Amino acid sequence: MKNAVLFLISLLILSPSFSLFAKEYTLDTKNGRLIGSITYHTVKKGDYFQKIAEQYDIGFLALMESNPGIDPTRLTPGMVLTIPSQMILPYAERKGILINLSELRLYYFPEDSNKVHVFPVGIGKIGDSTPTLISSISEKRHKPDWYPTQDKREEYEKEHGTPMPKVIPAGPDNPLGDHALRLGQSVYLIHGTNQRFGIGMRVSSGCIRMYPKDIEWLFNEVDLGTQVKIIDQPIKMTYQNPDMRLIEVHSPLSLENHQQPSLLPFSDGVRNFLGNDPHLLELLENYIKSPKGIPMQISPGSYANEDEAEKVTQAETL
Repeated sequence: MKNAVLFLISLLILSPSFSLFAKEYTLDTKNGRLIGSITYHTVKKGDYFQKIAEQYDIGFLALMESNPGIDPTRLTPGMVLTIPSQMILPYAERKGILINLSELRLYYFPEDSNKVHVFPVGIGKIGDSTPTLISSISEKRHKPDWYPTQDKREEYEKEHGTPMPKVIPAGPDNPLGDHALRLGQSVYLIHGTNQRFGIGMRVSSGCIRMYPKDIEWLFNEVDLGTQVKIIDQPIKMTYQNPDMRLIEVHSPLSLENHQQPSLLPFSDGVRNFLGNDPHLLELLENYIKSPKGIPMQISPGSYANEDEAEKVTQAETL
């Protein structure tokens, strides 16, 4: 009996569909800022996008972005999905909590460790955007009460025809979930949710949402005073070796007027990274037209014609 139990535990740990350790990555200086590896999921009967996203602890939009052309409402058994479990670390100090808005991810770098923990997050919707900032954890609340803003109460009353309570106590109706971390003296929180759908999307009123199991883990790990930095880097880059450059492109966040910003013209940093090679700049433009949110190889050299460039554009990811 004991051997059978041990065998079952080993299967759970080693199974690619078991996500207990999927959020932890080892920082390896040999690989620069590249972490993880691409995973593939074969759709089974009963699978759906939200279920798969939670299984691999990734965001809903990230799963869609890495599988262009696939209708998330029409999955069929045997279909193979790309899981965006490989990524380039954002260009920022590896300290405390780092949130990159465009990729809808939170990175946690434990002190004195060569590990990083990566989680999908929901962020502020258009009109209530999550700001970029540098702050710290000033308060940890277990089973927090929620105090809706005046705007939120007015919005609720307009929609439902009845007043919204000024305080929502902890429980199943509380949108903050069971754990919340306050950022400095601001109104912004990193918190759980009572609605699992929406992680990895722009859905909140400016706060950072996490899956309940993820925020519970983070809540227990971080200390008061932990630095929190929120950035917005839709393009991330790294050198794998002198002759290989990797680039990861995410769709930039829509602006408050609902316009989609352009990543063109390229910044000086991107141009310097590509050596101002016109062929590489053109190749990157193709990536930007259909960002997959996973690292793509973009190496120096010239291509004889457009067909050759197209072959490189459609090359398999690492």
